[in-house]
Amino acid sequence: MKKLITVIVIILGLNLSAQNYIEHKIKEGETIESISKKYLVTPYDIYALNPDAKTKFQTNTVLIIPNSKIKNEPINEESKELIGYKTHKVKRKETLYGLSKKYGVSEDDIKKANRFLYSENLKKGDKIRIPRYKTFVSKVSLKNTVKKYKVQPKEGKWRVAYKFGITVEELEALNPNMKPILQPGDELNVPNIEDNDEKPIEAEYDYYEVLPKEGFYRLKIKTGLTQEELENLNPELKESGLKAGMVLKIPATAEVTSGLTDVETTKLASKIKNYEVKKIALMLPYRLHRIDVDSVEEAKEQIKNNKLLSTILDFHVGVRMALDSAKQLGISTDLKVFDTEYQPSTVSKILSENDFSDYDAVIGPLQEKNFDRVANSLRSDRVPVIAALNKPKEVYANVFQTIPEDKLLQKAMVDFIKADSLKSKVVVIADQSHKAVSEMLKREFPTATQIYSQKSKKTGKDAHFIYPVQLENVFKPGKTIVFLETNNGAFASSVISMLNALVVDKTEIVLVTLDRNKAFEGKDIDNNNLSNLKFHYPSIRKEFDESKSKGFVSAYKEKFGVSPSKYAARGFDVTLDILLRLATDDNLYEASNEVFETEYIENKFRYTKSLYGGYANEAVYIVKYDNLRIIEAN
Repeated sequence: MKKLITVIVIILGLNLSAQNYIEHKIKEGETIESISKKYLVTPYDIYALNPDAKTKFQTNTVLIIPNSKIKNEPINEESKELIGYKTHKVKRKETLYGLSKKYGVSEDDIKKANRFLYSENLKKGDKIRIPRYKTFVSKVSLKNTVKKYKVQPKEGKWRVAYKFGITVEELEALNPNMKPILQPGDELNVPNIEDNDEKPIEAEYDYYEVLPKEGFYRLKIKTGLTQEELENLNPELKESGLKAGMVLKIPATAEVTSGLTDVETTKLASKIKNYEVKKIALMLPYRLHRIDVDSVEEAKEQIKNNKLLSTILDFHVGVRMALDSAKQLGISTDLKVFDTEYQPSTVSKILSENDFSDYDAVIGPLQEKNFDRVANSLRSDRVPVIAALNKPKEVYANVFQTIPEDKLLQKAMVDFIKADSLKSKVVVIADQSHKAVSEMLKREFPTATQIYSQKSKKTGKDAHFIYPVQLENVFKPGKTIVFLETNNGAFASSVISMLNALVVDKTEIVLVTLDRNKAFEGKDIDNNNLSNLKFHYPSIRKEFDESKSKGFVSAYKEKFGVSPSKYAARGFDVTLDILLRLATDDNLYEASNEVFETEYIENKFRYTKSLYGGYANEAVYIVKYDNLRIIEAN
């Protein structure tokens, strides 16, 4: 037996020497990440040579580390020497993290200098020692297994990570300055594996990053793929199982959604466990520098006539009332309000003059460029940025998009009609600019009748009308669903009037649209006709019922003498949802990993991690006109 072990050791030694590997004995406190950084390799490299390290990572275990595939340019290596200590008296709300940032040392350095902090929390009045170091910088050349890779067309972070068998997080760790959206030709650090070990990227597939706590059941709901199908596409799953951060190959045709349109509403107020003070920033374009605060009448006039300011102030009131509601549940909030003035330069100044690294969330800004600037700036600190009143251009990993995508609203409306147990006839009436939408609906409802607006005989352009004869013999006794797709108010008004006249005896017409835009809100649109046609449409919100609404609605009416606007309700709903989620978990990401739905006054939220970035709300209402009221359709 001893001879066999000796032979194995000799063979292993020869291989290590031939391939220029080195051995590393694990010390107490070390991690795969710290060891990989020490040798300038990736965790992937270590696991590739030490598969047992995934399950058996113990002190004194010997790891094989690759050491010589490529030689990088000399790098700056810092070393430090302890030269003394500074005494610091802890103030209220100070944290180890904040002190480490303030004095430029690590949290572990502070703990080593104050051993009691390993077992006790930092308290106001504590006198602690802050180590002071002298730093030396020297250039060193190290050998490692990282090589340079040029991004190819249509390659994003997920595809590159999949190609080299690492997680997106590992790719980002190798490339701290990597852009959120990769461009062809961008140069990245990647594991220096053999070319034939690189996984091929195929156009007919997409690539999905596994989230924390995500199992095969949740992936089945999201992608429609069974465990067996996922393992066939990703054979490594059979050995490693699902792990957070790993990138999976999935068919491009798979729609990654929550798939839980009938998920039950969760009452977060009954799940509160985190009572720490929530630190929230509110960034909105109040433009207070334009308001003459010395003249009450002039200020009132500006608020009355400035639609943007009126919207912002309504939203702000909703936010403040949400803070009051949360406080009644035991949740305290430290809210800081910033006036962005609708100017990029002001936003840049706010970011440079304030440290947002310890904020739990930032709501706003409103303008697309300003929002993008804030989200991108706070991305490295993983500070959640909430798009409350707008849809952002880029949904970075730290962005929470509260307004559902238009395609999701359209799908919800189509699915609602398909779920109708009655065999209803479908008619699609569209103007010339909505032919693509009409064709999409024809694919969803193959037996549907299509009717298009007429073109002008002189110009050949859309004349935005239909002849009454086009509707003859189309509607029979029974129920007919009519999709009306247009952005033209005159066309919408004309068609709605004609349809209303056809509702007789046993002929039932239900009017629906995929996009309720301004064409359905014009002065020529008769709401009586819309009620008679039971007009249905998808919406991000529903209107509250004043006869049933209590709490926020009654408090608002008592305070201001009027019912809250949709912007006040949205400010309340978005903010209360954020605070309750933060109170049920360690942070907003953890509180949004599991797919569940919350609902408040007019809005509901069901966040799903998008394929290429942050979190998107997928909760949608289908509403309808009923006796001149707009209510949720069942």
